[in-house]
Amino acid sequence: MRPSLLAVVAALCFVPLACGPSLSSQGGARSPLATQWFERAKVSYRTADFDDAREAAKHALAAAPGDADVRELAARIAMVRLDFAEALKLTEGLDSSGAHGIRGRAYWFSGDIEHAADELDAMLTDPKIKDPWAHDVAGLARRGAGRHPFEMDGGLVSAVEMPRAIDRVPLGAANVVPCELDGERILALIATGSSEVLLDVNSRREPAWVDLRFDRVEVKDVPALVQDLSPVARQLGVPIKALIGAQLLRHAHVTFDRRGDQFVVRRQDPTPPPDASRVPLYYLRGGGMLLRATVTARDEDPLALLVDSSRPFPLLLQDVAWQKAGVDVKSLVAVPEAPGNLKRGMVPMLRVGGFDLAKMPAIQGADMGELTAGLDVELSGVVGADLLAFFRVTFADEGRFMWIEPDPTLVGPDEPARTRPRPAPNPASSVPVPPPATPAAPATKHP
Repeated sequence: MRPSLLAVVAALCFVPLACGPSLSSQGGARSPLATQWFERAKVSYRTADFDDAREAAKHALAAAPGDADVRELAARIAMVRLDFAEALKLTEGLDSSGAHGIRGRAYWFSGDIEHAADELDAMLTDPKIKDPWAHDVAGLARRGAGRHPFEMDGGLVSAVEMPRAIDRVPLGAANVVPCELDGERILALIATGSSEVLLDVNSRREPAWVDLRFDRVEVKDVPALVQDLSPVARQLGVPIKALIGAQLLRHAHVTFDRRGDQFVVRRQDPTPPPDASRVPLYYLRGGGMLLRATVTARDEDPLALLVDSSRPFPLLLQDVAWQKAGVDVKSLVAVPEAPGNLKRGMVPMLRVGGFDLAKMPAIQGADMGELTAGLDVELSGVVGADLLAFFRVTFADEGRFMWIEPDPTLVGPDEPARTRPRPAPNPASSVPVPPPATPAAPATKHP
């Protein structure tokens, strides 16, 4: 497995922890109280304790309301919760490249494309910043004046059957969706690890505004970037022409259900489904989708996991996560015929939302250095398609959380559906090599 295979999510620039007396970016001394709250907010944010990070940032702002660094950190925390209005308010009047980047993404993900272009262009005037995502999105936004991203037309709800096999090629847990792209029938793959819709560069040479139809419902003015999807197509053995990213999933209030072979789009949030658990979702820079889960019986020290439905494995964990789960990485077994040093094992228990998943297959050994190098959140692993296939997944509140419902066949006869769905055996020895990276909101790189 090449390092680039897991470079699928963007990251903010690391904010170094201060030592000794603290100075704000405006050059003034930060009070000891403000410094303590600011440091706590940074630590909590880095460890993905976003609730505590928000609370600590609130106290830091009260102690130093004009401190630019405090305001920018608080805005980043607001972005992971998709609180775009708060991020814009906190960065108002700030002229740093970081503030322009936050505002650009806040405008973009909230649909204000004209202001998004202005802010992203302002950020890109900084020669220290290299951000291909921002460059492509700014150009797309300039060409999208007057558009209304993700406007829906047609019926109120539409359900599309997701095939289990195409031309006798089994798809496994891959969430492949038949749809129309500007009137052309195509196959798309759900990719929660990407913020945008991605089109195959072999058919579309540059970012574009497109329309996607799912049976009776059409989603208009969809912003789409381009990437070479031929490796994904080769991996699955079918022609994949688009990846459906998180922005469309949350705007269309999507449900996907691999075991029920269903992909549903709606104009509004559905009613809470029965026997479901509510799982909060977070987004790095408003883009890459994260959830928090634990690998112990106690709800302490949750892990930050990227959610990427395009990854053909149940769970990928870093060594520290295996250690928290009480598993010696030396006991893991090599995956036959897999490149690199991939190994497999079982996590005794994975708690996601209100569900405890016993004996969860997982893999280890992928080099995540490229993925984690620029992150200011400690990422412990990746949730892949095989784990999501245990559930019917519904995005609600514009993607701020998802409902997960277990497959009834996975629930023990003496246990209620809300407590312990038991995954069917899924040996990690059959885990294929993941497809190439699918960018979410690419990192800003500093030389």
